Amino acid sequence: MMLLNISAEWLHQWVIDTFKVDGGTAIYIKLPIMVIGMLLLSYLAWKITTKIVVGTVHKLFLKTKTTWDDLLIERKVFDKLVAIVPFSIIDFGSPVIFKGFPTIVQYLTIFSDAAIVAVIIWSIVATLSVLDDVLSDSPLFKDKPITSYVQVLKIIVYFIGAILILSILMGKSPFYFLGAMGAMTAVLLLVFKDTILGLVASIQMSVYDMIRVGDWISMPKYEADGDVISINLNTVKVQNWDKTITTIPTHAFITDSFKNWRGMEDSGGRRIKRAINIKMSSFKFFTKEDASHYKEYRLLKDYLNQKEQEIEEHNQKVMNDESGADLNIRRLTNIGVFRVYAENYIKTNTNIRQDMTVMVRQMEPTSKGLPLEIYCFSAVQDWLPFESIIADIFDHLITIAPEFHLEIFEEPSGGDFNRFSNQIKD
Repeated sequence: MMLLNISAEWLHQWVIDTFKVDGGTAIYIKLPIMVIGMLLLSYLAWKITTKIVVGTVHKLFLKTKTTWDDLLIERKVFDKLVAIVPFSIIDFGSPVIFKGFPTIVQYLTIFSDAAIVAVIIWSIVATLSVLDDVLSDSPLFKDKPITSYVQVLKIIVYFIGAILILSILMGKSPFYFLGAMGAMTAVLLLVFKDTILGLVASIQMSVYDMIRVGDWISMPKYEADGDVISINLNTVKVQNWDKTITTIPTHAFITDSFKNWRGMEDSGGRRIKRAINIKMSSFKFFTKEDASHYKEYRLLKDYLNQKEQEIEEHNQKVMNDESGADLNIRRLTNIGVFRVYAENYIKTNTNIRQDMTVMVRQMEPTSKGLPLEIYCFSAVQDWLPFESIIADIFDHLITIAPEFHLEIFEEPSGGDFNRFSNQIKD
């Protein structure tokens, strides 16, 4: 400050001696010279600080093995912080340069102080973005909605910064504005309703581990079916399987229902649940010749031998009973043998988890036949190979069904009606 005062006095005297004017006039002549000088000094100080200090810090950080300091460079935290230098020079030099102009000094001081606060807030927000990047990539927090919490911190920083800047600009205590905002609580709650709901939802999702980044979720209400790619304070982004992006309000995961497929992925199996509709008119009893023929099937040999013995013993008891009748005897059926064949076929499939439920069951008959449902779990969870495994299973079962004299139900087509019509004509 002393050096600046000496420089101002020397310039004042130099103007008087050079231009042969009185002291009052010299003030107005030296003023633009000092203003230009202050602006040039501010600019040069900013450039030099950026070049030397920031450049040196960047070089040191780039040599380290850690990544968080590289993110400080990428987010330009120090470049933003250096912006304090020119505003500090303006704040420092205004009382000397505009000596005798208290109003201008007051306005410049207010402006520079507010600008310094704004730069600090700007730098803190950039640092919080770095914190978000570091924690989101950390294995410990990778599945947590860190971005939501960081966004809350940013809102708090912005709020504090706005209060401080208003306090500087209007010359009032920060507590004055806090009191005024307390009276506007209802309005603030309305304005920040989604933010508050999103914050509460984020905390609940984190505490109860409802969704994580990378989870496959289905939410029919929002036509979302895909992987969660980001969880923010107000929105959750889902990349659907058709590569479209669905944006869902964060609080919707608390108020609406959705399906998270993480349990399936963690289990190591993916469920197969699909049925074949078989025409009931094609059902028939097995004869001894049929049984002999199907014993040649490796998947049925043990079953048929065991079942024949069991049926024979039962029928002997029935026939020895005076009240016995042919209607009471047991016989094998083609649909029953086919069901066992399908179940044994799945149990020998290396792509099916044998330690999980494996079942072929008959569902309730309908006008479209008897649904024979395959219920099991694939050992492969990826979509493409999973669909290939299902296709292989049903290709085989549908193709081999006629070997058991069974017909697969199909809705009649135009060609069927034409053939029927031609048969009638003939």
